[in-house]
Amino acid sequence: MSHQEPEAKIFACSQSVHLAEQIAKNYGVSLGKVTFSRFSDGEFQPSFEESIRGLRVFIVCSTFPSADNLMELLLMIDAAKRASARHVTPVIPYFGYARQDRKDKPRVPIGAKLVAKLLETAGATRIMTMDLHADQIQGFFEKPVDHLFASTIFLPYVKGLQLDNLTIASPDMGGSKRAYAYSKFLESDVVICYKQRKAANVIDTMELIGEVKGRNVVLVDDMIDTGGTLAKAADLMIEKGALSVRAICTHAILSGDAYEKIENSKLTELIVTDSIPLKKESNKIRVVSCAPLFAEVMHMVQHNNSISGKFLM
Repeated sequence: MSHQEPEAKIFACSQSVHLAEQIAKNYGVSLGKVTFSRFSDGEFQPSFEESIRGLRVFIVCSTFPSADNLMELLLMIDAAKRASARHVTPVIPYFGYARQDRKDKPRVPIGAKLVAKLLETAGATRIMTMDLHADQIQGFFEKPVDHLFASTIFLPYVKGLQLDNLTIASPDMGGSKRAYAYSKFLESDVVICYKQRKAANVIDTMELIGEVKGRNVVLVDDMIDTGGTLAKAADLMIEKGALSVRAICTHAILSGDAYEKIENSKLTELIVTDSIPLKKESNKIRVVSCAPLFAEVMHMVQHNNSISGKFLM
């Protein structure tokens, strides 16, 4: 009796199992079996529990802290390569260390470049990720990078809200390109927040460039960490006469007291993807799954079809 192998196999690191299960379900295959052996000192070793010889292997893993997540991914890529997988594609919904994309002061690393080289050295033949903190990180790789945009799932959500007097806002100058892309698609106005920091995650001052009085505002950003910027921006916009303020953030890092800041802010709601699992539930946080997007693009990549139609930005 002939045994037909699936066209591709999908595996997951331990912290991204739920998302990987949803991706596999949308793709139409079962999630592959991986076991992790752990030593008493904390060292671990992944093991594929099924043959992957000659196949394309997708490994789903968001590399948010701790660094064990990145190390898991590197070990699984290496294991897949040594198990004779034909293609090894890490699927990284949230690409950690992306904020370290340049030397912004002397004697600091370029962490994003280091991670790119680690992935390639481990044996990655292609990389798939979503909403990188800086687009130029793609240039750190010598392998193909499929950089997806969460706008393909957020824009239908925003349109479904049917907000009158809609204005798209960027919480900082660096996100202005993203805000203008959303506004072009939604045919709305744009405002920009100008902020100055005392230190990382600590805002000194914030000013608003543009008019929000009588407007329903949607802030767009690639990630939310401590929540301070979005909470301060929402409060400022309500003070300036905005009717409502919502925020769209692809990656919900939500560290420290971020959940409390969001709950106590003037934000009507925060819309995020499931690229990073939420630590706890919140009445103001809505999750829009990125699993269908990744599953569809993975299917396109497997069959060598163009994915350009998935880019709305």
